[in-house]
Amino acid sequence: MDPVIVVGAGPVGLALALALARQDVPVVVLDEGPGGDAPRAARTVVLREDTAAFAERLAGVELDGAGLHWAGWRTMRRKQATSEVAFGEGTPAPLHIAQHVLTGALRAALAREPLAELAVDSRLDSMEQESTGVTARTRGPRGTWWRGSYLVGCDGPRSTVRKLQDIRFPGRTAVERHAVAAVRTALPRPGEAFLHRLPPWRTTGPFAGEIAARPLPDGVWRLDWLLPPGKDLVTPELLVARIRETLTGWTGEPSPSYELLDTGVHTVHHRLARRWRAGRVFLAGDAAHLLGAFGTQGLDEGLRDADNLAWKLASAWHHGPHEALLDSYQTERRAIVSARLRAADQVLPVLRGGGGLRSYVPGTARGHDALLMDGHLGLGSVGAPGSYADSPLAPPRPDAEVPVDTPVGAPVADVVVTAEDGSFVQLRDRLGRGALLVVLVAPGTGVWERRHWMSAGIMPRLAAAVSALPHRAELLVAESYPGAAPHTVLLVRPDGHLVTALSGVRPADLYMAAEATVGGAGRAGTRTEAGAH
Repeated sequence: MDPVIVVGAGPVGLALALALARQDVPVVVLDEGPGGDAPRAARTVVLREDTAAFAERLAGVELDGAGLHWAGWRTMRRKQATSEVAFGEGTPAPLHIAQHVLTGALRAALAREPLAELAVDSRLDSMEQESTGVTARTRGPRGTWWRGSYLVGCDGPRSTVRKLQDIRFPGRTAVERHAVAAVRTALPRPGEAFLHRLPPWRTTGPFAGEIAARPLPDGVWRLDWLLPPGKDLVTPELLVARIRETLTGWTGEPSPSYELLDTGVHTVHHRLARRWRAGRVFLAGDAAHLLGAFGTQGLDEGLRDADNLAWKLASAWHHGPHEALLDSYQTERRAIVSARLRAADQVLPVLRGGGGLRSYVPGTARGHDALLMDGHLGLGSVGAPGSYADSPLAPPRPDAEVPVDTPVGAPVADVVVTAEDGSFVQLRDRLGRGALLVVLVAPGTGVWERRHWMSAGIMPRLAAAVSALPHRAELLVAESYPGAAPHTVLLVRPDGHLVTALSGVRPADLYMAAEATVGGAGRAGTRTEAGAH
């Protein structure tokens, strides 16, 4: 069968290609450039806990050394701190990393994948699709024809794939503009990110009185100054003056020492593609959506797109297309991004001075600061990861379903589990393999070897129920899970979202939930192992 064609070699395209290759799906990545990203110290990304773990799993390396997990967060107004968060146990820290470093790690991992091909200097020119596949033509020094089973456009805001499919991309232009600088300097409380609103020193020129400071490794900081609406020119001289003024205000030094590494202007747009699927063609990442006001990070949602789509495309590639499963990608992901855009648009007039919705949003300055903090830290309606509770893949709620601390449809907690080979691993380490995960909560099993309890109690019955499921599944055992009673059975999607939690072994309920998760009945051949087709 033909490979999946991924158009675009940014973080989302590379992540999707790696996720497919890890599920035994051959993939071709079309990169219009010569390969690699030019280093830009001021072009950075912030990844939340779930997307950082996803990227690390794909890259095969820990990214903590390449980026920086923040020690804490402060929101300041004038001279006072209005909120502070210390990261650590129970409060995961965001990962701040230069985008070219992240892309390089993913690109290096892709080069090690035997099922993956990266075609550089290959710009998409045209494409055609029919019932059995997609044909794409590239131009450039290596222009040629490519044949694929599916094609995914991860080719950014000006997506050629989206334009060739005549998919509209409505939204708002220049929702926010920021002047950006990367500097190496010493600031108080190193390693701690903060947002400073209405700093007490006098500012002149096109700056709106809001500065975000995000630390990187080796004493480097990314500084973002919010610009007022309009197209006022930010000259190098004006930006250097603002850097000196800001560092003096924070350090108290009249001539602060710093090294200027990079500058730029970052413009935030809010757009959402009308369709994310057109037959065998899909959109993901910035090709499908643009967001990012209030410190939210569009790459987070792009990586979640890749995680959601990969296991569904892999299932279709190995076992034949199933429309309900493939359609659910657009339904699930577009609904979540749309909700985040609506939330941002509702609070935008209040936080940026429009005032039209003050009666619906917390009216105090502290409340406004809390909303901004949510965006920067991935919390609340503006920034938190979405849930698939209303997904078309969600099964009917069985009578045996029990509540746990993870709501149905939300990402599961990363607990330690015992795998089928008897090893102790993190639950997230078993994601992304195309299999459903069935997790039994069984206190006390951790002190015994697996061979002693696999044939005892409810395990034989549960193992038989798992082997009879309509899709490949892995049985795991956890000593505990937040909010779960002993003998609770969790069913988890391949992308880590909770399907259901059942009280004890309920073969019929487990089967029904698994069948709904992979798109419903009629999945002929889904018990075939990945790679056998």
